[in-house]
This record gives sequence, C-alpha cells and structure tokens, in this order.
Amino acid sequence: MSKAQWESLCDGCAKCCLLKLEDEDTLELAYTDVACRLLDMGTCQCTRYPERSVLVPDCITMTPEIVPTLRWMPKTCAYRLLSEGKPLAWWHPLVSNDPNTVHEAGISVRGRAVSERKAQDLEDHIVDWPEEDIT
Repeated sequence: MSKAQWESLCDGCAKCCLLKLEDEDTLELAYTDVACRLLDMGTCQCTRYPERSVLVPDCITMTPEIVPTLRWMPKTCAYRLLSEGKPLAWWHPLVSNDPNTVHEAGISVRGRAVSERKAQDLEDHIVDWPEEDIT
C-alpha cells in the first residue's frame, strides 16, 4: 500500500486528536472531549499536518506496525478495523464517496469537542462517546 493509499484510510473523525488521560496506577484510559490545539474544529483536519509531530511531540504517526499497539484507538477507526481484518463502515469516505458522511453519521468530533486552547482542567472533560462502537 502506498503512503497516499494508507493516508486515505483516515476517515477524518479526529477522535485520535482527542486528549486522553491514563491512570498511573491502573493504566486505565479516559477519553476527553478536548482536541489538540492544531485541530480545525469545523473540518476535523489538522491545521499543520506536515509538521504536527514537531509541533506536538506526542502526536503519533499512524503506521501499519504501530496501529495494533495503540489500545486507545476507537473501535470505529479505519486503521484499527483494517488491522483487525474488519470492513469499513458505510459512512467511511472510501465507502460512501463522500467526506461528509463521517460527520453526518455523528462519528466525528465535530460539534462535540473543544480545543485545548480553551479547555482548562482535563478531568472536567472526561467523556465516553469517543469509544462508542457505532458501525
């Protein structure tokens, strides 16, 4: 698979751009509704994609090798689905031929997240919806 083909797997939901909290003792993960400061909240696209890893050092570049190790990947993520041998959902842009279906289906963070520039205490922003298993 070429780099362009791999990149096209991203459905544009931006759930991976949400900040997550991990309990040091239990290693339990909690999603927040707080998105990376580089995320355009309307388009759900990174505003500085080419240099995101430099500007946000803990931003992870998705690769076929790393995806199976990321236990926080949402169940709806195309990268995760592919690594698990599962099909893409009907709303995925590669299936629907429409980049807006991910938003219309309520899968993306559009209208449900806040920028980390505006959020204060992350513990006040813990939510369950990013991990909903909607397909």
